[in-house]
Amino acid sequence: MNSRNDMIPERSDAALVPAATVASASRGTRRWSRRRGVAGVFSSLAVVGFAAAMVAPTGVALAQPVATEAPDSVYAVALADTQNLTVTVEGAAITPVERGSFDVYVKPKPKPKPAPAPVTTSSSKGSQGGSTGGGGLPPYSGGGAPAEWMAAAGIAQGDWQYVDYIVSRESGWNPNATNSSSGACGLVQALPCSKVPGNGYNPVDNLRWATGYATGRYGSWAGAYNFWVTNHWW
Repeated sequence: MNSRNDMIPERSDAALVPAATVASASRGTRRWSRRRGVAGVFSSLAVVGFAAAMVAPTGVALAQPVATEAPDSVYAVALADTQNLTVTVEGAAITPVERGSFDVYVKPKPKPKPAPAPVTTSSSKGSQGGSTGGGGLPPYSGGGAPAEWMAAAGIAQGDWQYVDYIVSRESGWNPNATNSSSGACGLVQALPCSKVPGNGYNPVDNLRWATGYATGRYGSWAGAYNFWVTNHWW
């Protein structure tokens, strides 16, 4: 039999290295390898940069990639077709545009007012013959009113309306009214003026003579009025 020492199996030195030590050494080896790889990359970049710096001043251009034309888009093709359109209207029927109608109101100009009829000198066709004109008689300046003159001439108040109608149209109650063509004078346009007793321009004298003329020719002042309405003279 072997001694006790002989019974213990022999172990090599490698078996005596702990497993943790081996793992640590393996990790260190990998880290060193990585660092070498990183350092190599940076070294390569440095060489490339140095080469580019040397080449650029000499005017040597690096080859540039040839640009390839992108295919036309659908929008670009449609736009080109739109710009090339040609419009032809020959022979085409064009419908006229209907426009709304409107009325324009033009305010008429006001008619000018008629000038007032001059106070007159209309001739009395009922008293014809004899001389012309008033014979240079002085005009009347005594004043008064139609009612006063008719009362002073002795005309009945019931006839005043007839007298007023005829005198208003013959002379406008102007005692000095004279017809320049015939010479008829006074309120009733007595013709000739010389027939009037006194002064033909005096309203009372003129109305006294007119009363005799109206009753002698037409029967009354009412008859003289009716004749004047129908014939516009007396």
